[in-house]
Amino acid sequence: MKITVVQGAFLPVPPIMGGGVEKVWSALTQEFARLGHSVTHVSRRHPQLPDAETRDGVRHVRLPGFDSPRGMLRRQCEDLLYSLRAVRALPDADILVTNTFWLPLLVRNPRHGKIYVHVARYPKRQMRLYRRAARLQAVSNPVADAVRAQVPALAHKVCALPNPLPSAQYHVSPQPTSQPPVILYLGRVHPEKGLELLLRAVAKLPVPHQLRIVGPWQTEFGGGGEAFYQSLRALAAPERVQFTGPLFGAAELNAQFDAATLFVYPSLAEKGETFGLAPLEAMARSRVALVSDLACFRDFLRAGENGFVFDHRAADPVAGLARQLGELLAAPERLAAFAPRAYATAKEFELPTVATRYLADFQSLLA
Repeated sequence: MKITVVQGAFLPVPPIMGGGVEKVWSALTQEFARLGHSVTHVSRRHPQLPDAETRDGVRHVRLPGFDSPRGMLRRQCEDLLYSLRAVRALPDADILVTNTFWLPLLVRNPRHGKIYVHVARYPKRQMRLYRRAARLQAVSNPVADAVRAQVPALAHKVCALPNPLPSAQYHVSPQPTSQPPVILYLGRVHPEKGLELLLRAVAKLPVPHQLRIVGPWQTEFGGGGEAFYQSLRALAAPERVQFTGPLFGAAELNAQFDAATLFVYPSLAEKGETFGLAPLEAMARSRVALVSDLACFRDFLRAGENGFVFDHRAADPVAGLARQLGELLAAPERLAAFAPRAYATAKEFELPTVATRYLADFQSLLA
């Protein structure tokens, strides 16, 4: 098959500036190419990357893009400009995958391929615009259900296919024995991620610990900005909390997972989280995850079986999270018992397995 994937206007591929969607499709396109398919990947231009190259069997085309803006209107305008550039760069293809807002509306030539809309966030009101799309592919069952609810007439075009993890992510890593135990959060440093709640909860822990927060706070990387970052630092005890800033290299990120005693992802984004890639990445490194009670995590994390969940909607979520953190950190043997179950679940999302499911769906559209 000839497959084109068009990313958004704000991050390049390979994901040297981060980005969960960019990371996912960078891995998928490489796997498609390895299996013999012709793949073109369109993304934002970056000074460290050539405008055109073939890398790992994938043809890359990089176009002028933008730093991630604060306002939604400006974001949509910049996405439109970028999408117009992308239309002019599209090769002939069988399948055209995109997560941009405007591109499914702008592509009219069937030679560019059947339009495959990758729904990486909860839909707002845009799904009804994509009636010409061949597929509306959600990354989790809750997102797929939300799309069907928004556009019942297009329910037959909706499917749920998960994000994959690259094979290099997997490692049966023993629990660290260093003290004090390390609580790890890895993701964007943004208000919707529940980091204020996490900081207030760890402040209540009676046992010594270290909280490590890994991720970007800068708005150009999707963070909450300088003021929010400083507000978190004001809550943090310097001797107990470390802000590392963004880390984008796979080896650096894996080292953070391996050094952690417990991975915590306290997101409050009821309609912002759609899959929960970071907890699954932690599970692939044999780390047990404690997450908030968002529906998207239920596609892979089962409370009391392969991980843990706290009720972020409780009357006092800080106390509830602090209690669970204390119980888990005081029971390393329990974490050790859960680690193989977490790892086994993550193996179900290995890249070759998930890529084969995508290719089968592409083929079903062509058939």
